[in-house]
Amino acid sequence: MELKDLKKKTKAELHKILAELRDKLRDLRFKDANKQLKNVREIRQTRQTVARILMLIKRAEKTDETKTPDKK
Repeated sequence: MELKDLKKKTKAELHKILAELRDKLRDLRFKDANKQLKNVREIRQTRQTVARILMLIKRAEKTDETKTPDKK
């Protein structure tokens, strides 16, 4: 998934996609360990997409914190 597509998603959608990709990554690692995986590069692509999603989630949380002032 490309970054521009991910930027259009809501925070809830990003969390859902993140969970799905982490499951996929786990399955890919098991397949690789059992020598059943043909496209090993798919592991790298999935990890990069997970990193992109985490970056967008952190950025969204950071902007939420700066928009709402702390009440003490």
